[in-house]
Amino acid sequence: MKPPKRPIHTVTTWVRKQPPKVKAFLAVVAGMAALVLLRFIVHDHDNLFVAAEAVHSIGISVLIYKLTKEKTCAGLSLKTQELTAIFLAVRLYCSFVMEYDIHTLLDLATLATTLWVIYMIRFKLKSSYMEDKDNFALYYVLVPCAVLALLIHPSTSHNFVNRIFWAFCVYLEAVSVLPQLRVMQNTKIVEPFTAHYVFALGVARFLSCAHWVLQVLDTRGHLLVALGYGLWPSMVLISEIVQTFILADFCYYYVKSVFGGQLVLRLPSGVV
Repeated sequence: MKPPKRPIHTVTTWVRKQPPKVKAFLAVVAGMAALVLLRFIVHDHDNLFVAAEAVHSIGISVLIYKLTKEKTCAGLSLKTQELTAIFLAVRLYCSFVMEYDIHTLLDLATLATTLWVIYMIRFKLKSSYMEDKDNFALYYVLVPCAVLALLIHPSTSHNFVNRIFWAFCVYLEAVSVLPQLRVMQNTKIVEPFTAHYVFALGVARFLSCAHWVLQVLDTRGHLLVALGYGLWPSMVLISEIVQTFILADFCYYYVKSVFGGQLVLRLPSGVV
């Protein structure tokens, strides 16, 4: 007699059999349901942004543990860390000259940690770095983000160059994880610590996106007006949504792997 299938296994099996359009629709429905739930259980939606920063910090802590205890950087993308350092450095500059606040200190700490990770991968653990797998060309994201920032940027009273920098870091943050996803796509197998780190990024970006979406809903769109006029307010929101959906597919397989009791995450072809 076969043991009864667990509900999570039944659901994932059914979802896996659905065509891409149905999967996309289910992802949108699940995202909207999560937003509705967060709107009712989190009264101060600014706490979502704090939670996003906290989850991101947890992900970085996992990364530090991997590099210091496991003594390997296998499966990590140096290029994603470099893109992260670039947008954090630009955002720090914008924070200092435009709106210094507590998030400036958080970004400073994150940048310092990211630079340390880059140093470890480039010098201390270079022998375990999968350079052949980390083959995403950076100009594929840097050039489009720079051009987009020149065309669509804030319409505030700040210096023109600073406004372009601000837009550039928003766009670059949205796609900075692409090289890491490319590495995982090339290897097909993701070891636990790397999987935990990327999943933490996915959760953090969902919470950040939820913060923006719920703020827009609560202010009935006035927040978008406060950000300026033209296409810029919409692009801020779109950037938040894009960086969430970029990691949605990976997060699905991560949760499925965890519930299935698998320590090593195996990604199907084309999942990224």
